[in-house]
Order: sequence, then structure tokens, then C-alpha cells
Amino acid sequence: MLKNSRLRIAQVSPLWTRIPPTTYGGIELVMKLLIDELVARGHEVTLFSSGDCATSAHLHETVDRNLTARVITGETEMFEHYANSTMAEVMGEAGRFDLIHYHLSTAWLPLAGAVRTPGLFTMHSSPRVDDEWAMGRWPEVEVAGISTCQMHAAGLKLEREFPVVYNGADFASFEPRFEPGSHLAFLGRLSADKNPLGAIRIAQEVGMPLVIAGQPQNQKEAAYFKSEVEPLIDGEQIRWIGPVNHAQKNELLRHAAALLFPIQWEEPFGLVMIEAMACGTPVVAHRRGSVEEVVDDGVTGYTSGSMDALPELVAPALALNREHVRARAEARFGHRRMVDDYLALYRALIER
Repeated sequence: MLKNSRLRIAQVSPLWTRIPPTTYGGIELVMKLLIDELVARGHEVTLFSSGDCATSAHLHETVDRNLTARVITGETEMFEHYANSTMAEVMGEAGRFDLIHYHLSTAWLPLAGAVRTPGLFTMHSSPRVDDEWAMGRWPEVEVAGISTCQMHAAGLKLEREFPVVYNGADFASFEPRFEPGSHLAFLGRLSADKNPLGAIRIAQEVGMPLVIAGQPQNQKEAAYFKSEVEPLIDGEQIRWIGPVNHAQKNELLRHAAALLFPIQWEEPFGLVMIEAMACGTPVVAHRRGSVEEVVDDGVTGYTSGSMDALPELVAPALALNREHVRARAEARFGHRRMVDDYLALYRALIER
């Protein structure tokens, strides 16, 4: 297919959060950037998602509102009914598209295998044994990762090489600040995996104020926050501002001296790292999961495989050139580069 030909593309959302998200919603934010840029380049895009989405694509409503909102009001208890219904509608319309890009979990990959239209699943989470089984059973459906480390073990087990497309950010939507920041920042789910407690310990050790943004996403995370994090919030050195929208996120990150990313799990990507870099803010991160693929040590931040070593990396991170932080990150993770990579993969799948 000609390199610049117009494609008819379906995008299938996870349904949990509207596009674009109002606060938390990394997958949905990436999808918005991908869809808007595809439409801007002249491609015909249809989004299968909830009716409360705001999109430049043609919206095919599969449920009236995002499932998180419906769960809160008691209208929804189970996810599968809505995902199955969405897949049935996608399958019924499949002949209209050159390619279908699924952002649902690979639990629905077998149904994509029954569709003649080429399909691509983006794996937004770390593969589990059930994901590996589905990918092994239906190898004709392509799966892409968002980092090399995320797909490494599955690739070895399945003897298969998975393409990787890094997530991107719209750097133009962030207003950078190149003067030194006044506080450290933590932004993300308030869970043990994300480790806001670790961020507090780092801030206490280096004697700098910390601003925490985000909220627990389930009962387990709420219990962790209440017992481990909330008692340490004093409103002075350690402040919690709750969930933030894009403008609030920009203000938090651009005025931060550094973003702390002390994760305790194998993070598949970590979008907040490149959002901080878009503001010129360096990252101090625990070297797990995708961290060493995202952070360029000595340029956009510093990383260590030891949590105990992170406090001593704050000072060198603060000395980094913030203009260089943003420039390097934009070259690697600007959303147009992400779209370039997806389009190349789309065309390869259509032509094979």
C-alpha cells in the first residue's frame, strides 16, 4: 500500500474512562493524541467507545457513559458485558476498515482472530500467563508493546519478537519552566506499586518539600494510603493536592525541581516521566520496568537499581540543564513520532 495513502482505521477503547480523560487515564490520553494526529493527517478514523467521549474521529457509541462513571452510579457491576458488546459491534463493522487497533486487554484477542480485517492489540499492561496463552493461541493477531522490557519475557516464552511503540506526549501542550524548581513532585496512583511512601522518605532525607498529586483507585489502594501515606502528610513539607487535570498537572510539574518515580513494580512505561520532561523537569527514578528505556541518565534524569541510593541522586538531577531535558525527551517521545511508528506498523500489517 502506498506510503501516503489514506487509511480507514478503527480504534477500540478500554471503555473505563472517557477520551480525553479529565484526570487519571494514561491509555485514554495516548489514544486521544493518536486519534487526533491520524485525523489531522487525513486518515478516516472511527472510535468505538462510550458516548461521553470528545473526539475528532467518528464516534461509534457502544455504551452511553464510561464504565467508571456507571460503576459509581451503580448502573454497572461487570466489565465483560460491555467489552463483549463492543467487540460484537466492531466485528459487525470490520469490513469497513483497513485495520482495527484494539486497546482492550488480550482477553478479547481470540475474537479479533476471527476477523479478516488485520488487527493490532497494544499491550498497555504487563503480560500475564493468560495473555501469553492468548497470544500463543492466536499468533496471527499482532500485539505491540509500549516498552521492550514489558514484552521481553513473553517474547522468550513464545519465541516471538513483539514490535514496540513508545507512548508519546504532546509537548506543545506543556509550558516548560527552565528555572530551578522549588519542590519535589510525585504524580500517580496512590498505591504501593507507585510508592508515594518512598517519595516521602526521599523528600524527608534531602530536606525538600514534596507535593503529591493523585488518588487511590480501589479499596486496596485506599487502605494503603490511609495507613502508610496519610499520617505523613503535614500540609507543609509533605502536601497532597488530590487528582489533577491537565492544567494543574502542568503547573505542578513545571514548578517542580524534580519528579520522584520510586516505583516498586515492573512499570510498562510511565507516562508521567515524559510529561515531567516536557516541562523541563528531570526525573529521579527507581530502575525497574521501563525506567532505563525512558530516562537518559545524566541528560533527562538519574536512575538507580537501589531505592536507598535515590536521595543522593536528587542533587545531581537538580543540576541538569532543563532545556536539554525537554529537547531530548521531545526528540524521543513526541506524540508525532509515536504516530509515525504506529502508521508504519499499520501499513506493514495491511500489506503482509
